[in-house]
Parts: sequence; C-alpha cells; structure tokens
Amino acid sequence: MTAGAEGTASADEQGDGTSSARMDEPFVAELRDLKKRTGLSLAALAARTPYSKSAWHRYLNGAQRPPRSAVEALARLAGDDPAPILAQWEAVDRPTVVGASSCEDRPLARPAGIRALPLPVLALIVTAAAVALALVAAHRSAAPGGARQSPPAPRCRGASCQGQQPDLSACDRDAQTKSTVRAASYAVRLVYSPSCGAAWAEVQAPSSAARVVSVRSGQDVLSAAYPGGGSGGTASPLIAVTSPEGVEACAEVDGKRACTGLYTRSADER
Repeated sequence: MTAGAEGTASADEQGDGTSSARMDEPFVAELRDLKKRTGLSLAALAARTPYSKSAWHRYLNGAQRPPRSAVEALARLAGDDPAPILAQWEAVDRPTVVGASSCEDRPLARPAGIRALPLPVLALIVTAAAVALALVAAHRSAAPGGARQSPPAPRCRGASCQGQQPDLSACDRDAQTKSTVRAASYAVRLVYSPSCGAAWAEVQAPSSAARVVSVRSGQDVLSAAYPGGGSGGTASPLIAVTSPEGVEACAEVDGKRACTGLYTRSADER
C-alpha cells in the first residue's frame, strides 16, 4: 500500500466535486469522529489508503465530498460497520423538498368527481397488490437472472495483492480461516482467500490493546502495528501465496506473542 502523491490526485481521489456549501455538517462531523477513532494521522491515513494526505484534509474539512470507497475505508480502519456512514454519504446530495412548510398546514382538497373508497374495497385492493408483488418476486427469484448477486470481485490477484489490506482489496469476501490459536486475552487466525491467492493474519483482541499483526511465508514477512486506544486494527497486510500451507500468522498483544499455521514446528525450531 503506497500513499498517492499529494501533488496529483486520481479520479477517485477527486470525489464528485461537491463543494463545502453542499456538504452535510453532521456527515462531516461523523467523518472526523471516525478519523479520531482510527488513531491515525493524515499521513498514516494516506499510507493505509489510495488517497493522499491533502485529499483526506479536504474530505475531513468538508471542502470536498469524498468518494464512496474512501468513506468505506475510513469506517473499516476505525473498526466500524461502514453501512451507517455510507447511508449518510448517499443522503448528502439528495434534493430537499422546497415549499413543504408553506403547504403542510393546508388540508388537501379532494378533486371533484372522486370519492373515497369504502374500507372493505380498499383493503381488497391492497391485498391484491401485495399478492401480485409477491408473485413477481417469486418469478424473478426462480428465473436465471433473479439469482442472488454474487459478492464483489477481488481487486487484486496473486502478486498484485502483496502488501494490500484484506478489506480494501475485497479479498475478505471469500476468507477461509485455516488455523487458530488462542491466548489468555486474544486469538490469532491464519486466513486465506482462494480468489485472491493471498493469506493474512487476523487478531481478536481488546481494542485498547496495542498489537503487531504479522504473516510469514518462508523469508517473506509482512506486518502492521496498531497503537491501541481504540484504533481498531485487526489484520496484517496480504502476502501472496499459492496455498496457505507453510504460512504462519502471528500477533503480539501487549508484549505477549502467539502464532498459528498449517504446520507444526518443534520447540527447538521456535
């Protein structure tokens, strides 16, 4: 993962060009709160995402509407479900109904020639509509085109995944836990993605605990350090492998280290 140069901005980094005048203040405040909970500086955010330090500065000051992928990345780095903040992101540019206040106190006039339907007739119409909708939904689900949408395709494969984050690369969509070890207050897992051809380490530990999460294959070792204090980091970078065999996942939490893998080493080898 390499931060983009601050002098140039990619198309994603430029967002959709929304100015601060149209930005929703509660949305911007929520972005700042997420950034605070990551425990990361702007430079660290740039290093962990495809967006530069200057781009994050504009997003967090409300000067520019961030792209959806930046909002999702910030929520995941904070250890949050991205769905609520993405809902706010989608609502920022929704048009506001104009003139509603001037009409809200006025009773709606019924057009001439139209009379209210009796309640039994109205109930029958509503029931018929509900049945029709249910039949249409059943037909669509039975048709080939009505199959449930498959998860997003991974954004990397093999060597191109090396050093990327599991969530931002979508490699966690088909994650398989291959090995687990549990310590007194935390657990370490070796995780593998067949679609990406990559493995990584994950740790489940108290959010306040500082930790270093690493993954090793042969002489190749990748690690990520999280300061604790609610930073929410749980995973190592991706390591490109053709198989999880021989891969070791480790985590050091508050000075205590634990490792797991698909092979057993003797005590003398450790």
